[in-house]
Amino acid sequence: METLVFIWNNAASIASMLVDHLLLVLAGVGCAIVTGVALGIVITLNERLARVVLYAAAMLMTIPSIALFGLLIPVLSLIGQGIGFLPAAIALFLYAQLPIVRNTYAAIRNLDPALREAANGMGMTAWQRLYRVEMPIAVPIIMAGVRMAVVMNIGIAAIATYIGAGGLGRLISRGISQSDPRQLIAGAVIVALLAILADLGLGALQWHLTPEGMRPRQARFFWRRNATRWQSPTVATPVSSPAEGR
Repeated sequence: METLVFIWNNAASIASMLVDHLLLVLAGVGCAIVTGVALGIVITLNERLARVVLYAAAMLMTIPSIALFGLLIPVLSLIGQGIGFLPAAIALFLYAQLPIVRNTYAAIRNLDPALREAANGMGMTAWQRLYRVEMPIAVPIIMAGVRMAVVMNIGIAAIATYIGAGGLGRLISRGISQSDPRQLIAGAVIVALLAILADLGLGALQWHLTPEGMRPRQARFFWRRNATRWQSPTVATPVSSPAEGR
């Protein structure tokens, strides 16, 4: 109850931290989607390059987040950006690479060869085949990687407060330093709820981006049933009884 009172009394400052948190995650993951999807497509053309890129991305994931933040401080200090938003966004960008690159690579690499042959038989160029055939089929797997990257980075962004990036991690760090369980619980709960809501929202986006024929059967049935339910009711035609007919 005390935590709820604390959140209510500090709603304005918590909302500001939430906006900072969201901007940090959007900056890191947004750039990672652009580069990760492009890189995942490129490495499908060269198996050796794919192994190198995927191993390098996996090695980045093994670096503890606080250590990566610390490694970026002296590098970016050369341009006067050793702490704050920029190093945190770069760290989130690097952490988001592996799930996006790996899922893009796996989705396109494991595509049925018969579909490529059919596209080639129709006279499509490589770019047309990628845009019209391969990418629509790969969207569900790519979006799964994006969802993983977003949920993971929402949690990592909370640690970025220790390099002056702000965000919801300020509540957690203050709760630890001041031995205040209200701030600690409030920060942890809000970060967890944000991750859950982000995953649900991206899941809905993934469903809409997936071609209708590839959507799960139960989901298609659910949406069609609700669409039928939401339609305006039709006027039933009365049926006369046999007695009335005679």
